[in-house]
Amino acid sequence: MSAAKIVVHGCAGRELREGEEEHCPDVEAGSGAVSAQEAAPGRERLVSLDVFRGITVALMIIVDDVGGLVPKISHSPWDGVTLADFVFPFFLFAVGVSLAFAYKRRSDRVSATKKAILRATKLFLTGLLLQGGFLHNIHDLTYGVDISKIRLMGVLQRIAVSYLVVALCEIWLSGGDEGGIGSGYTIIRKYRLQMFAGIFLMATYTMILYGLHVPDWEYDITSPDSTTKHFVVACDVRGHTGPGCNAVGMIDRSVLGIQHLYTRPVYLKTEWCSIDSPGNGPLPSDAPAWCEAPFDPEGLLSSLMAIVTCLIGLQFGHVIVHFKGHDERMVRWSIPALSLLALGFTLNLFGMHMNKSLYNLSYTYVTGGAAGLFFAGVYLLVDVYGYKRPILPMEWMGKHALMIFVLVACNVAPILLQGLYWRVPNNSLLKLIGAGG
Repeated sequence: MSAAKIVVHGCAGRELREGEEEHCPDVEAGSGAVSAQEAAPGRERLVSLDVFRGITVALMIIVDDVGGLVPKISHSPWDGVTLADFVFPFFLFAVGVSLAFAYKRRSDRVSATKKAILRATKLFLTGLLLQGGFLHNIHDLTYGVDISKIRLMGVLQRIAVSYLVVALCEIWLSGGDEGGIGSGYTIIRKYRLQMFAGIFLMATYTMILYGLHVPDWEYDITSPDSTTKHFVVACDVRGHTGPGCNAVGMIDRSVLGIQHLYTRPVYLKTEWCSIDSPGNGPLPSDAPAWCEAPFDPEGLLSSLMAIVTCLIGLQFGHVIVHFKGHDERMVRWSIPALSLLALGFTLNLFGMHMNKSLYNLSYTYVTGGAAGLFFAGVYLLVDVYGYKRPILPMEWMGKHALMIFVLVACNVAPILLQGLYWRVPNNSLLKLIGAGG
């Protein structure tokens, strides 16, 4: 392995002077905008983080566009994971890595906290606008949402929450010793409070998921012809991890309100709720009462584990900050990544099946370990061996990840194209390129 070293302290991939404070709102929020990653002329930059984000964006586009045709790569209906289920944890991991750069130097913790809160608020409100129901489907040239039914949580909202909590951990729970870190013990000692925070979040999540009693509950569904159907879901259980009677959904229904949850949950593709499972299809005649109930995959309780994923990325970022040799970095990334994978698969083997909708422990460990191992591989190819030219498109996508997510995943680009039509709405640019109905 090459003996060359890349000194990376700032989010732009450059070394910071003593006392210098550098904040990178776009990188921290996962957007990777050019303004946040451009290094000063003649200074090295950690290109692998852009490439990692860019590959994740490309993967998101692939599973969104092809997943409907190839259900095997689309989101798992419930237990188990597919290719699509790795996308969101990879984004959170990248946010965590970036935060290690962004708050390496912080001369004023109070000021840094205010900036973190402001950035998280802006990202949360953006998600509320884009994913709360304000924009309609691409064939409906209307907009607007009933505030009483707006979806409160979503992908960007969860990133905002994770970013804020992990940023506060980096600002307030980092060891004060700024001396050199020469071993794994010293880096653990410096960031032990952050690790304790992660353990606390995992323990809290596990106790609530398996210890909270879930009573029977009911809901109403109004069809397009204004017919209302009433359902009663029989639960009265504790520690259940099925779609209808888990604590994750119960907390969201109780705190957020069932009218503010996602109305097309992924479990509609289970064999219980679809005769074409694992694809979408008509309900079976004996479908459970919960099949048509709203459920938010980015809900409150499961967001605790999303924060843990972001904390894992933060610790991987600390390795870049404190260890300059390629060999050191690879070893200190590979060991925890492989350990997380082994632990996650072990939990899955003994009955805690990986589940994205619940964002449980086994899912967190496996996706976090996979993200760490994949990031190490990208770093090896790009920043160590210098294979940069073949992956320039991925680097560009990584720098503009948030913009691409908004335009593609939130259907902003298709809606804009659908809005440009000739005489009648059906004659739109989308139809011209074969994407319109």
